[in-house]
Amino acid sequence: MTSVPPGDAIVRAREAILATIADAAARSDRPPDAVEIVAVSKTVEADRVRAAVAAGFRAFGENRVQERQAKAAALGDLHAEWHLVGPLQSNKARKAIELFDVIESVDSLELAERLDRLAPEARPGGQLRVLLQVNVDDDPAKSGFVPATLERQLEPLLGLPNVLVEGLMTVGRQVETPEHARPTFVALRDLRERLRGRDSRLGPALSMGMTEDYRVAVEEGATIVRVGRAIFGERPAGR
Repeated sequence: MTSVPPGDAIVRAREAILATIADAAARSDRPPDAVEIVAVSKTVEADRVRAAVAAGFRAFGENRVQERQAKAAALGDLHAEWHLVGPLQSNKARKAIELFDVIESVDSLELAERLDRLAPEARPGGQLRVLLQVNVDDDPAKSGFVPATLERQLEPLLGLPNVLVEGLMTVGRQVETPEHARPTFVALRDLRERLRGRDSRLGPALSMGMTEDYRVAVEEGATIVRVGRAIFGERPAGR
């Protein structure tokens, strides 16, 4: 049997993901182009990221600042948008601002304030785009704002002059079936609506849904889905 070149497999993966998004978006009465795909390239080699760009992917997500820094050296001429989707330690905030276009994992007012202080120097010329990570399931294994805390701290978060809060992000629980993830996505959407009703400076973005459950997330209003294995295949064990 002839093996499939990696680039061809990525093209086919993108076509399948776009078809799933189109179907799910139609069920929620939205156009498919209302949903952005962030290709999660954690542990993925630089040449496969290049193949993904050639296949049509334009945004990529990394979990760690160090890995993005290593890829930057190998992919310096690549035209793509980079999202930090993993936890950010405060001592890596400056480097994250330099390396990422969007930081999706802002999980505390203290971190947001640190990014606000560093942004003018680390990336002059505009506001730093961020999402606020919310632990809507109150899962002790997950990071993020507890909804009640976010409601209390919303005004100071949105008042930071060098940070543009484009919306909310959540990391869902491990569930047995995609359908079981639906309450998480509904909760994040409802929280966004409630918060935007109080302060329209909060952007409308909803980053939710990954390979296992992005179809359900799109049905419930996701504007960003973070898909890795459906594009690049299984990661090496332990990574």
